[in-house]
Amino acid sequence: MNEQIVARHWLALIAPKAAPALATSTVLILARIWNANGAEHSVGNAVLMTALSLAAAAAGACASVGRAGDPVIAGTAFAASGGLALAGVAGYADGMSLPLLLWVLATAITYGLAARYWRQDRRTALSYERHVSERREEHAHIERVETIRGTTQIEVARTGAAYAESLAKALTARAMLPGFDPAALETAGLPELPTAERKSA
Repeated sequence: MNEQIVARHWLALIAPKAAPALATSTVLILARIWNANGAEHSVGNAVLMTALSLAAAAAGACASVGRAGDPVIAGTAFAASGGLALAGVAGYADGMSLPLLLWVLATAITYGLAARYWRQDRRTALSYERHVSERREEHAHIERVETIRGTTQIEVARTGAAYAESLAKALTARAMLPGFDPAALETAGLPELPTAERKSA
């Protein structure tokens, strides 16, 4: 069986691994732009970002409570809460020390959480590949068995046809011998061969 070979671009391979760092870096850059445009020491902006961050954290807690909790919604809400908190601090703070520290912490936490899902995805992919490989081997085995069976039937039919052709040639050659007498064969106790007259009768 021929398998289609698909070569993925190197950007497609590293994009999932770079996504957490890109996300936290984007939040930090936008927060510092916001800081330069008047958010520094703005109590109203700090209160707004704190309220939004707490609201996102509350939404994540509500989404994760109960049996029917959706982990995707909860994770998204908690990520939004952390991003809003980082943006608020980076926008309010004077220098770059605290925003960079929070950026490092946020990036490390994001990678720690993402690694768990990457491991689960890798296990799922390996399980799927193992299942596909087992099914492929099973189908290949069935195909080989059927090929052997078909080849054997063809050989048996070919051998039978060759035997019948040889027998017909032998009968024709014996009937054309000079002095051939079917009655003499029967008298001698040899098996009598059917003739065309008896077949038509």
